[in-house]
Amino acid sequence: MNLLENLGIETVEQNKNRVTLKMKVEDKHMQPYKIMHGGINAVLAETAASIGANLNISESDEVAVGVDINTHHLNAVKDGVISAEAMPIRIGVNIQVWQVITHPEGSSINNSMSTVTLKRVKLN
Repeated sequence: MNLLENLGIETVEQNKNRVTLKMKVEDKHMQPYKIMHGGINAVLAETAASIGANLNISESDEVAVGVDINTHHLNAVKDGVISAEAMPIRIGVNIQVWQVITHPEGSSINNSMSTVTLKRVKLN
């Protein structure tokens, strides 16, 4: 089972200009204080940015991988369904920057900037 399956992260929308993920907050996402672990926000942000970045690649032997993420936790979450919405700030030749806002319906809980770079991969 991969990380996204294990955490219950679903892709709602994916295109070159927007990626939306959603996840139902469950006990496995909690820290000991009964609020969602902040690392979940980082996972959602980097995942959404990487999906979008890979959709903006034209070379078949390249993949986009995260190299930096800056995450600001704004509000705590205890339950419900949260969405992560990623939009590109800059699509460059080798580097892309994506802004990701994570929120339940009605308020923002996290703002992240994710920098993604292109890596050549060896094809079989």
